[in-house]
Amino acid sequence: MAEIIFKYFPRLTELQKHQLTQLYGLYKDWNSKINVISRKDIDNLYERHVLHSLAIGKWIKFKPGTKVMDIGCGGGFPSIPLAIMFPEVSFDCVDSINKKLKVVLAISEEIGLKNITTYHSRVEEIKTKYDFVVCRAVAQQVKLVSWVKKNISSHHNNVFPNGLVALKGGNIKEELRPLNKREYSEIIPISDFFSEDFFEEKFIVYTQLG
Repeated sequence: MAEIIFKYFPRLTELQKHQLTQLYGLYKDWNSKINVISRKDIDNLYERHVLHSLAIGKWIKFKPGTKVMDIGCGGGFPSIPLAIMFPEVSFDCVDSINKKLKVVLAISEEIGLKNITTYHSRVEEIKTKYDFVVCRAVAQQVKLVSWVKKNISSHHNNVFPNGLVALKGGNIKEELRPLNKREYSEIIPISDFFSEDFFEEKFIVYTQLG
């Protein structure tokens, strides 16, 4: 089932392919104990969760040494797929629900990821500076910006300035209207990268904050 990933990312190393291939069995096992993915959706793991997360990796190639925080990381999306894709980038996974972080940590250890750290905390309490904050369907962009603006470093090392990168669906333009006067935001259709019907109304929403 991981072939859908290999189709869009043909230059993966053998280690990356092996790590990605292991995800289905691990998530299926953990999901039977802790509901981190909708149980009726587990068979769509690679398309709707892994590939969806990796849309960020199509939009930006994080440079080695980049620091990323995943807020409301749940079972590790988008952070685990991105950590596989970018092994020289550090990912801090933050969630207020500790049992979900246990899944993130267990799966990371099982597949040999060395670049993921978990934090049982609310994002408002995190003081560390990052190049980017990523998330998936956590809250409205205005609220996200208010939470993470303090965490964005002013030193830019990537092709895009530091900021917030959110995976979203729905009426994005209306959601961004309050931000447009204060922070530059951009909407990137994920259908620009992937042809599956699932991605037709899915977007990357980038707000520059650094």
